[in-house]
Amino acid sequence: MTKRKERPINNPLFTREMIRQCIKENDLRDGKSILDFLKSSFGEFIQEALEAEMDEELGYTRYDYKEKEGSNSRNGHHKKTLKTDMGDFEIQIPQDTNGEFEPQIVPKYSRTVSPSIQDAILSMYAKGMSTPDINSHLKRIYGFEISAETVSRITDKILPIAKEWQNRPLDSVYPIIFLDGVVFNVVEDGVTRKKTAYIVYGVNTEGFKEILGIWIGEAESSKFWMMVLSELRERGVKDILIASVDGLNGFSEAIKGIYPNTEIQRCIVHQIRNSSKFVPWKDRKLFCADMKKIYNAINEEQALIAFEEFSEKWGKRYPYAIRSWENNWNELMTFMKYPAEIRRLIYTTNPIEAFNRGIRKVTKTKTSFRTTDSLFKLLYLVSQDIEEKWTMPIQNWGLILNQLMVYFEGRI
Repeated sequence: MTKRKERPINNPLFTREMIRQCIKENDLRDGKSILDFLKSSFGEFIQEALEAEMDEELGYTRYDYKEKEGSNSRNGHHKKTLKTDMGDFEIQIPQDTNGEFEPQIVPKYSRTVSPSIQDAILSMYAKGMSTPDINSHLKRIYGFEISAETVSRITDKILPIAKEWQNRPLDSVYPIIFLDGVVFNVVEDGVTRKKTAYIVYGVNTEGFKEILGIWIGEAESSKFWMMVLSELRERGVKDILIASVDGLNGFSEAIKGIYPNTEIQRCIVHQIRNSSKFVPWKDRKLFCADMKKIYNAINEEQALIAFEEFSEKWGKRYPYAIRSWENNWNELMTFMKYPAEIRRLIYTTNPIEAFNRGIRKVTKTKTSFRTTDSLFKLLYLVSQDIEEKWTMPIQNWGLILNQLMVYFEGRI
């Protein structure tokens, strides 16, 4: 094969005079007319670039046989439709007799949408745009349409990456984790079924927030949560100091079954909601004010005194609310043993619920998902989009970490 000759690079490619002359001759008056002109010229530019690559491959231009070395020659062209940021273009790929020519600007067998367009599609998909919306946007900005099958094919490419992320090794210790489930509709065998996305949100030893994983299963259950926690252990998590959870029955047993030394904090906000949902509106304001004295107490002893007063005042009218506090007292009061900085971090599952609201914001327009995989890949993309904004550690993390090292000596 003839060695390519080095070609000098002219810089700049176009002078100001050339650009001004082009604008004048083609009556380019605004951004749209310039973009349309570039689109119309782009195919010709690529074609000439391919011909130049063939000149370098063979060592001579089309009509200059004096410079020819070796037996290889041009051997016509073959058509290819090229999808680019500027639209679809039909180009003619030069061929050589020996079949050795491999163009760099348009590699062999490549006719797919360019990487930047793929990135744009994934970004739009991660923000909850439907396929028709994506198609409309691409047509308006880039001047070409894209099928639903192509969008699905491009987004499916993320699945192996998402599954690799789901199985990645994790830190050996997480000071705090939050667990919660979000329900979605998924079509299976032509029937729409409820599926739960089990989400584990952690704070690592450096104070950064992290999504440890997302699992898709049936209705939320302690049995499935035990499987999730078991998988975390298999991925390298040896210890969890504190787990903040909602009021799902059996949650504590599931956690203790895998991480027996983990402290469990039942969400105070969930407890407030559950206690007050059956209280009539006329009593609710005063009821909640009395309940607030319990969880705002300076320590568990004062909280118990406030609860006894609360129980005496409201117990006969609303026994369920009292019984709920009594049954879950130990896990509701876990946060009371720690300083204020740790208390504020663990007393509620609000951090993971804020993450879930970010998911809902994206998925609210989707009544159902075609498959479990389509749900998983979207949740993965959304989680990556949200995690990109988590660039700073938890406020006062240095102080919180020192406090945790005192309370969990030898474990962190």
